[in-house]
Amino acid sequence: MEYLDYYDENGNYLGYKSRDEVHKEGLWHNTVHCWLYEMDGSIYFQIRSSSHKFYTTASGHVLKDEGIKEAFRREIKEEIGLDINSNDATLVDIVPWRMDKMKNGILIKDRAKAHVYVDLFEGDINSFKFDPNEVLGVVKVKAKEALDLFKKGNGEIKALIITAKDNKNFSENKLVSIGDFLVQDHENAYDKYKDVLSKVIEITK
Repeated sequence: MEYLDYYDENGNYLGYKSRDEVHKEGLWHNTVHCWLYEMDGSIYFQIRSSSHKFYTTASGHVLKDEGIKEAFRREIKEEIGLDINSNDATLVDIVPWRMDKMKNGILIKDRAKAHVYVDLFEGDINSFKFDPNEVLGVVKVKAKEALDLFKKGNGEIKALIITAKDNKNFSENKLVSIGDFLVQDHENAYDKYKDVLSKVIEITK
């Protein structure tokens, strides 16, 4: 069973409970949003298995007694198979997240503080080993082009799509549009991704 530390809204530690209890009771907990970038100004989104939409490079809950950067390293390993040293990861923001939704007939009350970090990736496409239950592959785009796309609200940008078949990775160049990126009904792509894209642009300019 997975256990999470939980907090009051001001970040004061209160204890720990199972993940199901935390979501059932609407308790504040920590998550981590992991983003990898390259020095040419590129950033990696993952392709979610559930929706086929593009989201963070990796993300997930911070477990009981786990540090944020430890969680960063673990999520990257679990979802896209990379062994990285996350000590140099750069904090972009800590974003409060509130959403209630029904899942399998159960009301989920999500109250999370998402710790958004970026880290430099210096590997190649053969480094990735995807967890097919969560991730179909990754998408490499230029952060500046993605930011401009989201601000404009339409059009297409160039992307390198990296997927796996028979334990081998393949890449192809494609054009992608704003509709390919994961955005909830109450969100818009520009506000959702602008801070992390701007940070990568700042670091790599």
